[in-house]
Amino acid sequence: MAEHRSMQRGALLDAARSLLSEGGTEALTFPALAERTGLARSSVYEYFRSRAAVVEELCEVDFPAWAAEVSTAMERAGTPEGKVEAYVREQLSLVGDRRHRAVVAISASELDSGAREKIRAAHGGLVAMIVEALADMGHTEPRLAAMLLQGVVDAAVRRIELGAAEDPSAITEAAVGMALRGVSG
Repeated sequence: MAEHRSMQRGALLDAARSLLSEGGTEALTFPALAERTGLARSSVYEYFRSRAAVVEELCEVDFPAWAAEVSTAMERAGTPEGKVEAYVREQLSLVGDRRHRAVVAISASELDSGAREKIRAAHGGLVAMIVEALADMGHTEPRLAAMLLQGVVDAAVRRIELGAAEDPSAITEAAVGMALRGVSG
């Protein structure tokens, strides 16, 4: 029975990811989850008290997994510059991934403190790694540089998601170039 419950919970989370990546947080409703999974709406409530509970669980599962992929790519890089490049490239390579789209949709939404805390924890490790790499490159304000760098990454993510005129690989190369050389190109 427990195995069946865990399968249904997994199916609900997967349906939530799809709904979030297709329509953002507004699309994530219990009727929509029930319809996607073929469960009765009352059954959805057996697994999750609220939409916030669904979002919080996705944060608990998906953010750390996403952060781990970025951090693994950074650890493989030998130099601080390589780490910065991996940080940008890996985040942008995950854009097409449904989990990443769900993560982006969640980040953009109004979150309760529990979900925010889980996101901050997952992000905290990444930020610490990038701050360290930027300090090793001689940045005098590595924390500020890290925040600005993430702004470049977020803008590139949005550009790719919008299906902008440029090819995603061109957007990625431009973002990597800005990360490593600033606007001097």
